Amino acid sequence: MKEYILAIDQGTTSTRVILFDERQEIVYSAQKELMMIYPEPSYVEADANEIYLSLLYCIGQLFQNTDIKPEEIKAIGITNQRETTVMWNKKTGIPIHNAIIWQSRQTSKITERYKEMGVEPLVKEKTGLLLDPYFSATKIRWLYERYPQLLDDEDIIFGTIDTWLLWKLTGGEVHATDVTNASRTLLFNIHTLTWDQELCDLFKIPMRILPEILDNNAEFGRVKVDLFGLDCPILAMIGDQQAALFGESCLKKGDIKNTYGTGGFILVNTADELIISESGLLSTIAWRLDSKVTYALEGSIFVSGSLIQWLRDGLGIIKSAQDSKELALKVKDSGGIVIIPAFVGLGAPYWDDHCRGSILGITRGTKDAHIARAALEAMAFSVKNLIDVIEKETGLSAADLKVDGGASANDLLLEIQSSVLNKDVVKKKVKEATALGAARIAGLKAGLYKIEDLKDDEESIIHPSDSTMMIETYKRWKRALEVTRMFA
Repeated sequence: MKEYILAIDQGTTSTRVILFDERQEIVYSAQKELMMIYPEPSYVEADANEIYLSLLYCIGQLFQNTDIKPEEIKAIGITNQRETTVMWNKKTGIPIHNAIIWQSRQTSKITERYKEMGVEPLVKEKTGLLLDPYFSATKIRWLYERYPQLLDDEDIIFGTIDTWLLWKLTGGEVHATDVTNASRTLLFNIHTLTWDQELCDLFKIPMRILPEILDNNAEFGRVKVDLFGLDCPILAMIGDQQAALFGESCLKKGDIKNTYGTGGFILVNTADELIISESGLLSTIAWRLDSKVTYALEGSIFVSGSLIQWLRDGLGIIKSAQDSKELALKVKDSGGIVIIPAFVGLGAPYWDDHCRGSILGITRGTKDAHIARAALEAMAFSVKNLIDVIEKETGLSAADLKVDGGASANDLLLEIQSSVLNKDVVKKKVKEATALGAARIAGLKAGLYKIEDLKDDEESIIHPSDSTMMIETYKRWKRALEVTRMFA
């Protein structure tokens, strides 16, 4: 009988299930897009029940469209959008509010309140993070301030999306998370690797609502709901960017990857060294396997692939994301156009809630193709900006950058990226690095894979060209970034 690993990849705008075989190759993939909810400007939410139902839909597609039998699935690995916050009643299973997405800035006022209290140094020292609406604790605080009657309700529990899906799949039996998701909440002490009572008290969050913290390769429980007869253990949970780091085989110190997703996420493996950044980077857990911790340093870009979505849905100058390359190739350069994609503020290293996006350099000769090319440059330049900070702070300099995510299919973007970095950009055959990372951890735990099996075939290596010209263009982009920040 063949054996497979089922990876659940729950992202910001869609849910996917991807089935991997014994060779870590994709056998089947199903995807369901999610409806985003924008109750007010800068608010980003989603229906937590829709997220779960989208998972059921994808699993249904797997069994309806293949000959795979439920008993052939040896284990499940879950990877998820991080920081997104769900609170629900553990007796009824009903969420008290929409899931508040990591991108949402609706807790900006709460964050400012805590900054004014002067507690950010304490928070940073304990968590490796900064005070920002990005993280879960301010979202929980926002929910309690909106629904104060729930503060004394002992049936209310919290989870990031991994916890929510695990609780649903196990029929409400397991309320747990993993160290990577826990480390993104502002409530997790990155030194003791536990929930921190002082931080919970600071945010006025009762510790009883928090899930149990487990290793990334723990035995999280078994599927208990009726899903086409599926009955297998859940043997991995890991935040999406850490999963991509593992899936890209960034397993040694100094290995670095970027995921071009809705946002852009650059992680460098720092092995057993916990680096507390002084430059606006985030210290985080890469993974903890069998009680052994690996750390990472991260730079978060709030808008990356969603910039291309804006070209499609906002400006209407392309019909699909794939069209961005063809449109951009109609011109030799961006014609002096510079885009700063600060639609929801700026992430690392600035953490500027107030900044908003800009397009500079428009002339009567500006065409849609110039805007498309400038958008690709903005994505690449945002990465360059952060990698410079990472290399300066760590003293590590990788020979190449490993890339994944939907926009990594755009070769023009990768050519720009390689040239501005003056590094090789490596794209692997398996595009779904996030799902692969979760599948690998589950497969290792289940005995289907061995550590020496974690090798990747390279689809292509993009070498730098015209670096001098591209770096000059990058310097202009940096000046435009400072102008935009001053305007805000």
